[in-house]
Amino acid sequence: MSDKTNKSKEELQQELSPESFYVTQESGTERPFTGQYWDHVEDGVYACICCGEKLFKSETKFDAGCGWPSFYAAADNTKIKELVDNSLTRVRTEIRCSNCDAHLGHVFTDG
Repeated sequence: MSDKTNKSKEELQQELSPESFYVTQESGTERPFTGQYWDHVEDGVYACICCGEKLFKSETKFDAGCGWPSFYAAADNTKIKELVDNSLTRVRTEIRCSNCDAHLGHVFTDG
């Protein structure tokens, strides 16, 4: 995918589950150990749920013990962007899809 998604928030809200919309569009966090992919081990590519951009490969996935899918590298660094997140009492690095700006999660250095 190379074109930015042209989907409106309303279209995404109709297409995504309430939890997926909350996570991707409102920078929410799903409960750990509950998501479809936190313990998924099959080979493949992990794509953005909003636009289909290929973001991560299964060979870079690891078990961080946190209950969320964790990767040590992006499939292509141009497909994700890092932002400073000051929403909590500590500064974090937020990861977003470069194509459609969907929230993907945060970087943790303790892996």
